[in-house]
Amino acid sequence: MSQFKDFGAKRLTVGAHYGLIDWLAQRVTAVIMAIFTLVVLAMFLTSSELTYDTWAGVFTASWGGFPIMKLLTFLTLLSLFYHAWIGVRDIWMDYIKPTAIRLTLHVLTILWLAGCTAYAALILWRL
Repeated sequence: MSQFKDFGAKRLTVGAHYGLIDWLAQRVTAVIMAIFTLVVLAMFLTSSELTYDTWAGVFTASWGGFPIMKLLTFLTLLSLFYHAWIGVRDIWMDYIKPTAIRLTLHVLTILWLAGCTAYAALILWRL
């Protein structure tokens, strides 16, 4: 009978317990990216002239002193990077078994995504 003690309601579960939170984060970040895509697509379809000045004007326009398109773009990029972090982290956790290699890949992924975030901020606020 002792062989069945690991099953049922009192079963010992292990792991980081990211399941629901990460599932929800993936969906929320995907919705943010989809909304941004639809906004940019609508701008392309409704614009009669697609020049650099038109595109730069979209990013310099503000509403109440807030550069809306810059903020929306940066929010979308943050969503993209977080979405990527969840996916890549899960790949490392599922397929890389040696802890040292997995930790190294986690750190390198975080550094890469942090660098991408900083570079995106530099690009957006130079416009």
